[in-house]
Formats: sequence, C-alpha cells, structure tokens
Amino acid sequence: MIPQEKVKFWRDISLEKLELLRATYVTHSFSPHAHEGFAIGVVNRGAAATRYRHQHYQIPTGAIIVINPGELHTGEPGSDLGWAYRMFYPRADLLQQISSEVADRPHDVPFFPSPVIADDFLAHWLNYLHMVLETQSSPIVERESLFLWLMTELVLRHADDPPSLGKVHEERKCVACVRDYIETHYAEDISLQQLAQLVNFNSCYLLRLFTKSLGLPPHAYLNQVRIRHAKRLLAGGYPISEAACQTGFVDQSHLTKRFKRVYGITPGQYVLSLN
Repeated sequence: MIPQEKVKFWRDISLEKLELLRATYVTHSFSPHAHEGFAIGVVNRGAAATRYRHQHYQIPTGAIIVINPGELHTGEPGSDLGWAYRMFYPRADLLQQISSEVADRPHDVPFFPSPVIADDFLAHWLNYLHMVLETQSSPIVERESLFLWLMTELVLRHADDPPSLGKVHEERKCVACVRDYIETHYAEDISLQQLAQLVNFNSCYLLRLFTKSLGLPPHAYLNQVRIRHAKRLLAGGYPISEAACQTGFVDQSHLTKRFKRVYGITPGQYVLSLN
C-alpha cells in the first residue's frame, strides 16, 4: 500500500519557538531553496534524495539529514514509496551559542561537511526527542536538556571544527543547591535555564556538571523526586489521578509510564498491593 502524503508543522515555545516538522511525501519534490537556520532531521521510512553543494545524495532510512544555513538544496523521493521524516529547524545563532557554551569561549556557527550522516545512536535519540516535543507531555527541563544534549553531540561528532569541551570542575555546593531546589519545587514546571541561573552557570555547563556529579541529568532527577512523592501519596490513600496532579505529572497515564519504569509495576498494581 502506498502511504498517503501528510504534513504537521509546529513550534515549541519552550525551546525559543523551535520549528518542527513531521511529514510523509510520496510524489512531492521541493524546488531549490535554502533555510535561514539549520535543517536537521531523520528519515524514518523509505528514502529521500537531495541536490546539495553541486552533488546528488541519497538519504536512506535511519540516516540523519543536516543542511547548513543558507545552502541551496532540493528534496525529492529517493524510492517509489517516497519518504517519511522528522525535522528540527534550529536557528544558526542557537547552535553557535551551544558550541560556545560547550567550549566555554566564543565559537563560530558550526558547519557540517556532509548533509547525510550515518549515526544510529543520534538518529534514535533525535527521533525520541522529536516525539517528546510533539506530545508535549514532558517537563520543560526534560525538553531543554534533551535538545541541548543532542545538539551538543551532533556538533561534537559531526561538525568540521567541533569545539573542545571545557573542563567540568568540582562544584558540590552548586549541585547541592540545584538538588535542593528540585526537591522543594518538584511539582512546578522547572526549566533548565532557571536552574542554571540559580547557580550562575550556563545551561550546558550545569547539564554536564549535574550529570557528572549524580550520574543522571536534572530532568531525570526531577522525575525520580516526583515519582517518590507520588508513591507516598498513593500509600496515603490518594487516587492515582490526584497523586499525578499534585506531583507535577501531566496526567495519570504520564505518571503510570514513569512509575513503571522505576518500580516495574503500575501505580494501580502498587495500590492493590497495599490492601
């Protein structure tokens, strides 16, 4: 069966109005055009093709697409069934800021020498992030952290002149301060930028410092705290929906998914075990 063409385009306000696209194209072809910022994505089904910097490229399933700002390129089916893909369109200055934060010094806008990148690890996580941003069910700190981490990895692994990672120092008091804040404000939609400002660091440095110190990033720690408090509420007789609401989860299903990942059982199974 030939898939139907469909397109969804939206902006994520929490990531500085980052533009995103999920699309399936079968016969559609893009005429030569350029983007003001980057175009970064993953082909999930079929294959695409592009004419880019005077060369023709095939983009198979699982490949990452990276188009540099201002570069003229085309886009057309690379197979009879067309292609399905997910795309991010970050501004050039946003990736330059990330590169500068990684190096802890000013850095140029990164440049990617090839529009087609084979990196299964990054492709998997870019797809995951895109789905997280589409559902908008995760806290802001998770969306920010995943985006920052993945853009950092993309630049470090595949840019032609990647920044050198700045050294992460021992900052126990700062980590403790951030942990205390999360423990106190776990029911709120905390942002990574908010946590970074708390200790006067940039977001990239705090993400690396926190992860190095505790073995997990701030958003994962926040989820652990929320789940712990939700479990206490359930043990105290609160309904699952109320426990989810009071601990910052979007809804009962969101709590259920996170709860099972940690404890191996659903909140409902946990409640039944208390009787």
